[in-house]
Amino acid sequence: MSAEPAFLNEVAHRPWPRPARAWSWRQSWVDLAFLHYRVEARELRRHVSGSLRVEEFQGTAWVSLVPFRMSGVARRPWPVLPGFGSFPELNLRTYVEAEGKPGVWFFSLDAASWPIVLGGRLFYGLPYYRARMSLSMGAGEYRIDSVRRGGRARFAARYRPRGPVFHARPGSFEHWVAERYCLYARARDGSLGRVEVHHAAWPLQQVEVEVEHDSLLPGSGLGVGGEPEVSHFSRGVDVVSYGLERLVE
Repeated sequence: MSAEPAFLNEVAHRPWPRPARAWSWRQSWVDLAFLHYRVEARELRRHVSGSLRVEEFQGTAWVSLVPFRMSGVARRPWPVLPGFGSFPELNLRTYVEAEGKPGVWFFSLDAASWPIVLGGRLFYGLPYYRARMSLSMGAGEYRIDSVRRGGRARFAARYRPRGPVFHARPGSFEHWVAERYCLYARARDGSLGRVEVHHAAWPLQQVEVEVEHDSLLPGSGLGVGGEPEVSHFSRGVDVVSYGLERLVE
């Protein structure tokens, strides 16, 4: 595995400089659907860590459900770890900011990998859940089916990318939701943490979505569900992530 992937030099699209320190983890996020739902900011405030600012786009807050496949997870400087070759994930997130760095806040992360669930909870304080999941592709269509352990939350949908690949224009909604380069989480010791990431600009497409079953969003307490208001697709990006930073609140 190359110690310095070529996409590290692609930085013109970033809203702030790439961290100068060495990256810690490498992975790929592939075959993603971004399913966006409009939500009242006051609903989000009850679920987001107090010192983070809930961001809005043109006066409206949003949450997004993101099914995708994680692959090639590797800790620097080692190769891909056993059990991390490829597995589906399903994330529910919103958009926040701290110290001038817009990022994402996760309400839940369902994954078909015990190591990622345990590691995400232990080291980052992320709300990971083990789920029985499948993400398949055939005849130009993807199908995600995720059932959280215990059957408490299920999401099933089909999505079909359409049209040419494009990169989001700065100032657009697509750019606002996609081009974010950190996540925030409340660690096990109670401190607020930030993990920065780097990747090339998202290659996006329009997408047709059919939600077949959804008990995940109705059970989230966010007051959203059903068909997304706006959706996008991406074939994916290669990613590096950096070590957890503790923020002073």
